[in-house]
Amino acid sequence: MHQKYYTVPRMTLVALALSQAFASQAMAQVAPVEANTVIVKGIRASAESSLSIKKNAMEVVDSITADDIGKLPDPNVAETLTRLPGVQGYRYGGEGASPGGNGSGLTIRGLSNQTASQVNGRAYFTAGSREFNIEDAVPAMVAGIDVYKNPSAEHVEGAIGGLINLRTRNPSDFKEFTAVVNGSMRYNDLVRKKEPEVSGLLANRFDLGGGSRIGVMAAFAYQKTTSRNDAAGTNGGMNYRRMVRGDSAEYANLAAANTGNNVAQPMSKYVGRSDITYLAPVDLRPASGTTAPNVVPDTSKLTPAEAANIISANTLGPWPSVESIARTRKALNLAADYRVNNTLRFYTEGAYTSYLYNQNYLFTRIFNDYGGNVQNLTLTPFTINEYMVNRNANGGSNDLVTSQRALGGTFLNQPIGTWGGDEHSLYTTWNVATGVEWSPTPALSLKGDINYIRADRIKDNRRVEMGNAPGQYFDITRVNQNWNDGHYTDIHGNDWSDPAKFVFQKYSGDGYQEFHDNGAATALSGIYTFEDGFFSRLKFGTRFAHQTNRYFDKNPYNGGKWLTTDGKPLAADYSNAISAASKPGVLGQAPTNMLGNQNGYTGGFVVYNPDALLGNQVAAQFPQANIIPEGSYPEYQLGRRYLNENTLAGYVSTDFAAFDDRLKGNVGVRVVRTKSQATARVLSDPAQATSPLIDNTKTTTYTNVLPALNFTYDIAKDFLARFGYGRGLTRPNLDLLNPNYSYNFGNGTVNVGNPDLSPQKADSVDLSLERYFSPTNYVALGLFNKDISGFFSQLSSCGMPQNAVSYTGPSNGCSNGQWMVSKNVNAANGYARGVELSGQWFFNDKDSWLKNFGVAGSYTYVDTSAPLNIGTNSAPIFIDAQQNFVSKNSYSLTSMYEDSKLSARLVYTWRSSQNRGYNGLIPLFSTYIGSYGLLDGSINYAIDEHLTLSFNASNITNTAPNRYAGEVQTMETGREYSHMDNGRSFSLGLRYKF
Repeated sequence: MHQKYYTVPRMTLVALALSQAFASQAMAQVAPVEANTVIVKGIRASAESSLSIKKNAMEVVDSITADDIGKLPDPNVAETLTRLPGVQGYRYGGEGASPGGNGSGLTIRGLSNQTASQVNGRAYFTAGSREFNIEDAVPAMVAGIDVYKNPSAEHVEGAIGGLINLRTRNPSDFKEFTAVVNGSMRYNDLVRKKEPEVSGLLANRFDLGGGSRIGVMAAFAYQKTTSRNDAAGTNGGMNYRRMVRGDSAEYANLAAANTGNNVAQPMSKYVGRSDITYLAPVDLRPASGTTAPNVVPDTSKLTPAEAANIISANTLGPWPSVESIARTRKALNLAADYRVNNTLRFYTEGAYTSYLYNQNYLFTRIFNDYGGNVQNLTLTPFTINEYMVNRNANGGSNDLVTSQRALGGTFLNQPIGTWGGDEHSLYTTWNVATGVEWSPTPALSLKGDINYIRADRIKDNRRVEMGNAPGQYFDITRVNQNWNDGHYTDIHGNDWSDPAKFVFQKYSGDGYQEFHDNGAATALSGIYTFEDGFFSRLKFGTRFAHQTNRYFDKNPYNGGKWLTTDGKPLAADYSNAISAASKPGVLGQAPTNMLGNQNGYTGGFVVYNPDALLGNQVAAQFPQANIIPEGSYPEYQLGRRYLNENTLAGYVSTDFAAFDDRLKGNVGVRVVRTKSQATARVLSDPAQATSPLIDNTKTTTYTNVLPALNFTYDIAKDFLARFGYGRGLTRPNLDLLNPNYSYNFGNGTVNVGNPDLSPQKADSVDLSLERYFSPTNYVALGLFNKDISGFFSQLSSCGMPQNAVSYTGPSNGCSNGQWMVSKNVNAANGYARGVELSGQWFFNDKDSWLKNFGVAGSYTYVDTSAPLNIGTNSAPIFIDAQQNFVSKNSYSLTSMYEDSKLSARLVYTWRSSQNRGYNGLIPLFSTYIGSYGLLDGSINYAIDEHLTLSFNASNITNTAPNRYAGEVQTMETGREYSHMDNGRSFSLGLRYKF
């Protein structure tokens, strides 16, 4: 194997520890080794480096190291992280992503939206969030990733789940001139489009004599990936219907009375037909013993026979869709350092990332969930009980509601609408840092670091909605095929690719939002080394940080702009309609390979072309709609928010060792003071909707003490036990601290923001056993428990909000003119606990055929409890619920091969079902993601010592995270809410290194 060997010069313990605080290995807390270190290139070297970090760290940490420049194992950083024990990731559109573009999208030890992000040891965030959106990161720029699961006192606070530190490269990594360029092409078999990825790096070191030297480095990356999310979705909830056969007397009476008739479905022509069933609406009432919303059929006016014909139709209303997702990532990294001598070093670095998330969404809206005439209706058993519709809130028997649901049939004369939409979300982040490292004496090392970050995000989501033209209807045949749930759909009886069958309806969207954040931090730290004794090193430091968040809400649609001849709502007789056929230049068609042609329809439906939505094109096409020009959107000032937050932290920690270094550890405490100032725009007189707006500012201050204890004990040589205890915090999301309020004078309620929310806090305990057989081979078993306090819940109570007038309307349950005030509070406690098992083995027998092979794997079991309010805001009832986006079981298996020319990996990652979102009152409206596994692989071939050919394959088995109705564990119905297809992705590239 072609190997390069680099030697690390001998340093004092203090100097080595100090340099490592900045170096790309990010091992500030890792016990240094004075002996010369040999680093080799390749998969084994990467595994050895990662394992060295894990073994020598005082904390519980797992790491991944790129085995060469631009060689992170996956095309997406989030996907790489899911190889680590305890880390689970959210997938959307075929790639690791963050739900809604907010937060990292990663769950660490059962906690989502409760992690923190760093780059080279410095806090890092995406605009509008406390976390870094991990899908922004360009894999080619990452040298390694560390996941700290119980940080010590030195780490920046803010994560009760875990701390993710991305390591980029810097001049300290290079001893001589180095140049690298990577180029590849990526292809998705659904998108059928080739796209480039290119990255490069230049670095050099210049010796100035007398021990003085300068190092410089520049790196860049560009990556574009386009994937698809094809879905066959249906409606959720109960959707009760009563079956009335066409040959029944009731059907004839309904037809004669014109009851249930509409233009699309004249009942008279089906009278007497035994193959026709009319799905009649059903009145609802509260479940027995409750005053909850109407959730069960009201049978008081029905005969027993009529009541027996009530079924659930919660698989109807299909909405086939195609979401084409283009992700464009750009990155630039510049760094330089000047080492005056072995005691003094200056450094500076800067980074820029740009991430454009561009989604074109093409939806078909089929409205057969509203009932109508069905030919050859088929049913399937599906039990709905009171727990599923109201969590059995009556406290009595769990009564049966319905026992069957509609499965298939031909739904006659159905209206169809289509959406053509575009979302552009642009994230940009600038980060610059400078600092100095100084060792005035052999025992004392000092460091000062200053950094500034600016993060912006602009989200623009717009669409044009079209509906069927007068008299143009479609027959929808649902068949129990392929996915065993009636999702197989054949749309016939009309041509849905013909523009003449549709008219324009509305120009609408989810609005235009701007997030503008910036932050700065100054950190001073030091290490003092004792010559002997129980304590070996004293570490101390302070950090002052500032973060500003500004949010602006601009909605240019104002409920939608009507695309009609007069700009008014579409008339019942379509007299002001504009035919889609009249504007062919703005139309497109959905792809004709939807869901891999597995779902009965192949796509091709007519839709507004998303590219024709950009700029002011829609306004030019429909001048009568009075569409606001781009760049002139009015701000919805009541949605504006500002937040200024300052934190001042100090820590002291000491390393200790005893029993001939068999016992090693650290103990310390971090104290942090947080002061925030939140400002919202509110009405000066809540009783007058037109009163002037004023700023409502609230200042909050709190202090937290965060102790930490970590130690390891060598039970035997290379067999250690590790213990960790720490207290951590996660501050509330930025939007929750907004001091706004919204009054409803009709019912006496008011929603109030709460800038006084306290952080969620967790006391964490870790215990692990780790056996190291060689520098690359190990097995580890870990137990963890996090007791969490202060979960956020929205609760209500009587009171007088700021600036409020007395309430004088209908009774709201309060007296003396008080309002029923709803706001988020720190209401309940929970936990996250579980087991992690991991291991890695490279076969080292030179005489065995296995000598070039290696295997690795990890398994995680996690149980979480997050409070869920199943009562009301004013009378809460909390139950334990699993955290969203958390799988109770997950594992990853990796097989590896490497010889002098060829290296390869094959990775399978599996996770059990996970909740996607809870509905507190009606569980059947909740959704979860079913269990699934993904198979990825990569091959690298060294043509010579400079040139390497690489091939990567993602999602080889073409698996997608399908969604289901219900909740994990308590109510996994197995009824698909949305069946998805993301396709497979492949890339072929060359890497040249000089």
